[in-house]
Amino acid sequence: MTPLVSRLLIAAVLLPIVLLVIWSGGWWLYSLAAVVALVALHEFYEITRSLRPVRLAGYGGTLAAMLGAVWGPEWALGGFLATFGLAFLFKALAGTAPTTVSTAATVLGVAWIGLGLASLVLIREIPEHGVLAAFTVLIAVFASDTAAYFAGRFLGRHKLAPRTSPGKTWEGLVAGTIVAVLVPFFALYEEGFLDVVESLVLGGVIAIAAPIGDLFESALKRDAGVKDAGRLLLGHGGMLDRIDALLFAGVASYYVLLAFGVT
Repeated sequence: MTPLVSRLLIAAVLLPIVLLVIWSGGWWLYSLAAVVALVALHEFYEITRSLRPVRLAGYGGTLAAMLGAVWGPEWALGGFLATFGLAFLFKALAGTAPTTVSTAATVLGVAWIGLGLASLVLIREIPEHGVLAAFTVLIAVFASDTAAYFAGRFLGRHKLAPRTSPGKTWEGLVAGTIVAVLVPFFALYEEGFLDVVESLVLGGVIAIAAPIGDLFESALKRDAGVKDAGRLLLGHGGMLDRIDALLFAGVASYYVLLAFGVT
């Protein structure tokens, strides 16, 4: 099976399941998001294992942030901040002094992955329009990534970041940007949720945040000397390879919606 066929097959199976869980919301969404977060965090800690992250603290802080998102952003932030205390506690119990590098690696994983997925839960909890908003953000990220992949594969001539991510092209970025802007525009502006300008702004923010998230993970993998974060999803690589763009775009989208006063 070629990587392209593998990507399409896994996407065809997983995307409907994810959309169904988002539609269901509640503990179904929390449970799925928590599992995805823990798998992705495990992959991140494997990549950064030379920095000696405090894994138990990271897993605990991530679950606390995810659980807090069920009740609101303040609880999610509080759950994330618990990571610092847990890292110190587990270091003390292990008989080793807290170190800047290991604590920083631990907290980075929770901030990036835990808060990233918690933001999607927070978007889903928006009154009246949460399902539509969460669907829109997820589909915009997925569709823009897919458009960028195919445009880069068949039309790409100019490398976007050859040292960080050699496969990405400017042609792919343009295609992904167009799709990311159009999805919220057609999905949201006539639903009594966002107006035309707001929907375009949201799409523009996703168009910027998603590829930055992708490049951020590529830079981390380059530092660690690995091609993929894992092999769980075959042609997609690891879980972190699949959600890297969503982690940045989810946070950015939530705070844009917060600024619009719709949360």
